[in-house]
Amino acid sequence: MSEKRKAVFLDKDGTIIPDVPYNVNPDLITLVEGVIEGLSLLKQQGYLFVVVSNQAGVARGYFKIGDLTLVEQKLNQLLNKEGIEIARYYFCPHHPNGKIEEYSITCKCRKPNPGMILQAIDDLQIDATNSWMVGDILNDVEAGNRARCRTILINNGNETEWVEGPSRTPDFAATTFLEAAKYISNNRMNPNS
Repeated sequence: MSEKRKAVFLDKDGTIIPDVPYNVNPDLITLVEGVIEGLSLLKQQGYLFVVVSNQAGVARGYFKIGDLTLVEQKLNQLLNKEGIEIARYYFCPHHPNGKIEEYSITCKCRKPNPGMILQAIDDLQIDATNSWMVGDILNDVEAGNRARCRTILINNGNETEWVEGPSRTPDFAATTFLEAAKYISNNRMNPNS
């Protein structure tokens, strides 16, 4: 049996790119300051990168699920030129209050549910306990904690509700992506991995 890998699960909007609500226009996608430096640091330590993102705009009828391919392509373009690769993208197109019937459901993948992370753990043979979830709201933290990952909240002002709960406390709160990456780098469970 092959050894399981470690990963950093990344929320997309507000974490690695600025949060432009319901955006699928590649021309509006840029990276948050410090993302390249942070991901480069973590890449040197052998982490896989997996994007896990709620995309309720599909259920709400703002864009089609196929439009998310354009988002992936733009992110790959921005990251690949810096030598960084996303191992896999997972998007949840669902929302219980959507207007597109097939996506207007309560699902197990929409964060704070851990479904996307658990699917990635299974698909990519990831060791959850040696992995991290990084996001900008407590729903990201809860999803990561429920999947048994360690978690970081980037407290950049995007969390506005602050609903507490048993799985909603991060291991660390950072103010920038680079600070989050440095924390992960300094707090690896197994320094030899």
